[in-house]
Amino acid sequence: MTDEAVIHVVDDDQAAREGLAFLLSALGLDVRCHAGGAELLAVLDPDRPGCILADLRMPGMSGLELLDALRDRDCPLPVIMITGHGDVPAAVRAMQQGALDFLEKPVNGMALVTRVTEAIAISRDTAAARRMRAALDDRLASLTAREAEVARAVLAGRLNKQIAADLGISQKTVEIHRHNLMDKMGAGSAAELVRRLVAAGWGQD
Repeated sequence: MTDEAVIHVVDDDQAAREGLAFLLSALGLDVRCHAGGAELLAVLDPDRPGCILADLRMPGMSGLELLDALRDRDCPLPVIMITGHGDVPAAVRAMQQGALDFLEKPVNGMALVTRVTEAIAISRDTAAARRMRAALDDRLASLTAREAEVARAVLAGRLNKQIAADLGISQKTVEIHRHNLMDKMGAGSAAELVRRLVAAGWGQD
């Protein structure tokens, strides 16, 4: 997967979307234009970093409906709404529904570049966090049932001899399970192991 950011411009007005694309392409950004929300959804790769610039008022699928569709897909890409002056209340509703921001027409070039740059940074951070969580989930899935029991005991602050008594096994066996647990979780210390378990949501149930 390439790490190059893609800016998706969604607007039924050809002149408007080509104008935005021209401005952003001049900065060396990879810009893709779409005449509507359905066209975007048909080709969108949510794993590529970037952002979506969407007009609020479009025939067929509106900007708000597109936002709902992206949310239903758990799409992590930030969305910036483009709106006319009279649509500001609707744009505010879009932000309440998850949009990053909105820009009024005619779009100020400097404001656009600033917000798109911020959106790309957010997208990269989100993508990195999702990759880390996926890797962590893979590590957790590799644990045996006994290693998971030892992990929960470590998270509870139990010592090896206490874990041995709790599970009815020898302390040496606990040490072996704990070593395997640390290795599988890629943790160099008990503190790091606990941090990774907490990051995975353990200890919250």
